[in-house]
Amino acid sequence: MNITFSGKTALITGITGQDGSYLAELLLGKGYEVHGLIRRASTFNTSRIDHLYQDPHSEDAKLFLHYGDLSDGARLVTLMHEIQPTEVYNLAAQSHVRVSFDEPEHTGDTTGVGAMRLLEAVRLAGVDCRYYQASSSEMFGATPPPQNEETPFYPRSPYGAAKVYAYWVTKNYREGYGTFAVNGILFNHESPRRGETFVTRKITRAVARIKAGLEDHVYLGNLDAVRDWGYAPEYVEGMWRMLQADEPDDFVLATGGNFTVRDFVVTAFEHAGLDWEKHVRFDERYLRPTEVDALIGDASKAEAKLGWKATVQTDELARIMVDADIAALEHEGRPWYDQVGLEGWPKVGNPGITGV
Repeated sequence: MNITFSGKTALITGITGQDGSYLAELLLGKGYEVHGLIRRASTFNTSRIDHLYQDPHSEDAKLFLHYGDLSDGARLVTLMHEIQPTEVYNLAAQSHVRVSFDEPEHTGDTTGVGAMRLLEAVRLAGVDCRYYQASSSEMFGATPPPQNEETPFYPRSPYGAAKVYAYWVTKNYREGYGTFAVNGILFNHESPRRGETFVTRKITRAVARIKAGLEDHVYLGNLDAVRDWGYAPEYVEGMWRMLQADEPDDFVLATGGNFTVRDFVVTAFEHAGLDWEKHVRFDERYLRPTEVDALIGDASKAEAKLGWKATVQTDELARIMVDADIAALEHEGRPWYDQVGLEGWPKVGNPGITGV
């Protein structure tokens, strides 16, 4: 695929995560030069972007990775000076809600204060860029649905509280310093690249392994929680749209659907021809000290101002994820990644790695 360089340069924190990998794929397809922030680790942690890897010595290279962390403000300032991005996407976080109860201080430092460090790095480096903050529907917490941009926040976890801090810091830099900074308040969005301990992926991965005879049970917590689950690639395209707007603003992205965890379980198991009641077990360890009963988003503002609307509903999402986990199991031990089937999604990546 021949791609013309757009002249734009993006910095993505959290590039090795679900959203970061799809966003990198999208922006490379649009002709961006893409820089990603990664944490140093003794083991490889770049599997979600391996299909996008380019030898930095190549003249055609447009993807570059840099060591750094949201806890290191000085490093962030240095990278801003070196990269001079035109767009910054802050997707990095300790993003697991249940784990935030176990690691509240770390969650606050990275998910909350980390956003402030990145915004301050933009300001101190004098970079003329547009900034995207990954906000979350978990900020609404106990506030009844449907939730939109005017709904009061009532977070019910250290993660949700940290995201509220990051949200208001972003608005403060926009209003105080004139930074083109936006909050994308994204409701749950999933995919085959979702981490394996998140409930949707835990379910679909278990379905694939049970169908293959490798496991017999999966242990889950609250099956009655209601969530608005969408397809992650659509949501990262929405992030990009927010930074192309004439004026900075905050937007909810959601499908408007209301699936319970049980509904997701039923859809996933039935798609594979399995009876979920024979394989699902309850474990109270997966319950949260404070539960969020229902998150259902109203994305009408994003549709009106950005032309964004989710097309993949939760039942289709569950089937996409089950099919991908079955395919991944068949390719186990060999390089593999999921290919996005959305209309207009760019076809980029290493032809030596199998997609589905």
